[in-house]
Amino acid sequence: MIAIVDEVPDHTGAREALLDLSFGEERFTKTSERLREGRLPVLAFAALDDAGTFVGTVRLWSVTDRNGAESLLLGPLAVAPGLRGARIGDRLMRHALTQAAIYGHGSVILVGDLGYYARFGFSSGLLDKVTLPGPVAHARFLGVDLVPGHLAMLEGALAACGEPRGGATYRASIPEDLIVTSA
Repeated sequence: MIAIVDEVPDHTGAREALLDLSFGEERFTKTSERLREGRLPVLAFAALDDAGTFVGTVRLWSVTDRNGAESLLLGPLAVAPGLRGARIGDRLMRHALTQAAIYGHGSVILVGDLGYYARFGFSSGLLDKVTLPGPVAHARFLGVDLVPGHLAMLEGALAACGEPRGGATYRASIPEDLIVTSA
């Protein structure tokens, strides 16, 4: 059984090893990394197996447009190679989006494959008035509204915002048993 938990500082080494394995050194050159550098994520989750082994990660970062409107940047999302296809990434995504909505965030953006992320409500073409601080394939620049119309109000170049690294902690998530969903 896989548990989705809040990421804690003890997960740092395992998370970095998984991200190196999944994306290599190239991950530090990506445009999205410019928005994560020197910042703490707003929300960060880990997938742990029965033995407590770190097998997946997803993080959300605060970004702002030229008018001060905020959104969350999702990424990276990674799952241990031997467990890919076991829907751990799906569980991490759904948990992250649920937590972002519970905490009142208006939208989530990412750079990724529409074929994978569409199942979580992400679409392309919603960010035509928004740019990133570097090159990105526009068809891979995806977003999902958590509050209807939130993405439509974003415009201009996105910039990092939120807690700088050093001493701050992640926002705690709401326990699963307190989340009410409808069927």
